[in-house]
Amino acid sequence: MELVSRQDPHLREVLWFGVRCRALTLLLQALFNLLLPDHAADAFSPPRLSEPGLWDLLLEQLLGGLSRWDAEHFLFIAERGYLYEHNCAFLPLYPLSLRAAAQGILWPLQPLLRLRSRLLLSAVLLNSLFSILAAAALYKLGCVVLQRRGVAFLAALLFSVSPANVFMAAAYSESLFAFLVFSAMWQVEKGQSWLGGLLFSLASGVRANGLINAGFLLYARGKCFALQLQVGSGSLRKLPPLWKQLLSVTFSAVLMCAGIFLPFALFQYYAYVRFCGPGAGLEQTVPRPLLQLALAKGYRLAGRNGVKPPWCSWRFPVVYSYIQDAYWNVGFLRYFELRQIPNFLLALPVTLLGLWAAWTYLIANPRHCLTLGLERRKSEEEGKPGAGFCCPAVFVYVVHATASLVVGFFCMHVQVLTRFLGSCSPILYWFSAHLLQEYEPLLWSEGTDNQTTAPRSQKSLLDKSPGSSGKGMLENPLVRLLMNFRLLTPLSKCILGFFLSYWLLGLILHCNFLPWT
Repeated sequence: MELVSRQDPHLREVLWFGVRCRALTLLLQALFNLLLPDHAADAFSPPRLSEPGLWDLLLEQLLGGLSRWDAEHFLFIAERGYLYEHNCAFLPLYPLSLRAAAQGILWPLQPLLRLRSRLLLSAVLLNSLFSILAAAALYKLGCVVLQRRGVAFLAALLFSVSPANVFMAAAYSESLFAFLVFSAMWQVEKGQSWLGGLLFSLASGVRANGLINAGFLLYARGKCFALQLQVGSGSLRKLPPLWKQLLSVTFSAVLMCAGIFLPFALFQYYAYVRFCGPGAGLEQTVPRPLLQLALAKGYRLAGRNGVKPPWCSWRFPVVYSYIQDAYWNVGFLRYFELRQIPNFLLALPVTLLGLWAAWTYLIANPRHCLTLGLERRKSEEEGKPGAGFCCPAVFVYVVHATASLVVGFFCMHVQVLTRFLGSCSPILYWFSAHLLQEYEPLLWSEGTDNQTTAPRSQKSLLDKSPGSSGKGMLENPLVRLLMNFRLLTPLSKCILGFFLSYWLLGLILHCNFLPWT
């Protein structure tokens, strides 16, 4: 498999560093979960219907911190299906993956662990795997887009200590989503649009914001068509007629976008059939404790008393939009309240980084941004694509990240911005790596590199094989920075401090049912 090729020592280090970070994350969450008492949060917490055994209790002590908040929804859906209406805010591919692993790979543990325990163990194992593979996919994507192996390497290492780290480890869908999205982007950049479209389609069955990834395919097709129109007259004669090109581009774009929207649309249809169709007698099949929970909390069950939810009568009955509005009050400027100031402060670091990244790119490429990257550049005509964060190929990723940031800031619960951007966009990691490379002297130590604008180059540290000089882990640039933290510039300390403090605070707070991002 190309993704885990052993011929690239940088990729090998990315994988091993990811493994070590996953192991440390699991160890720390177990420690914090044992030492700190759980907060009595007003969150979804369905009753356990079977008595836990000794091994169930042990697993809960070790990994229970990863089943908090929304993780309860995913585990419940994997075990019971979409029983309550508000469960439909969580798309099905991730719970299906948990169920398949629990009933397949972990089936031999059935005599020792009840289903929920096996689902939790499946979540931990799968998310560890997906997050490591996501780091590898991000590295491969960075090598293709940035044309700077060193920056791509450092960005992938930063992903392993992401400020959204706790959500990559807990029973959330972020790890699977990041893996699918980064892999899809990589395939599109290599020219494998149909494979990229398939991966984007799977991602839209994991999280709803996967729908906007259709923009990558539309942009790739549109850019290819626009650049073809700008070729010389000699080359133009070899191309099909304009109407054939336009028809081909339109047909393929519509087909791929339909494929991306299909999983989400099918799930909305499933929810409509389940909650709006005939459902008489369903409540008799629901265990009494779950019925009592629905009555106590006001959860709507499918087919209960023959009363249909209000969204069933909409012209476009999309249950996802209804749940976000009715259950969580998600909407434009709805979160702009004085009591939400702490949550805006939580989102401040990632907001500033995102805006700074967009501004940096705009200042470096004003004409490229004004022409939407559809104008053929001299470097492209000479076959010399730009390199680094400000290269032309990064444009579409900056637009995607900025649009996601704006929508998240004004229309969502703003504290989720960190994990929202951390799992859907490479910009957070590319720009952080770019800043460290450009402004941190410890990364300029030796050698020369014609592809960098820093006073001294990163070639010896970022571009040579890890471990080739016999220094072991110190050849990992991120480890080197952390080992010399006192010597870093204030900017480097802020960036690494943001990543590591959110990594650690997330484990402490989230794993004990305390509010976090």
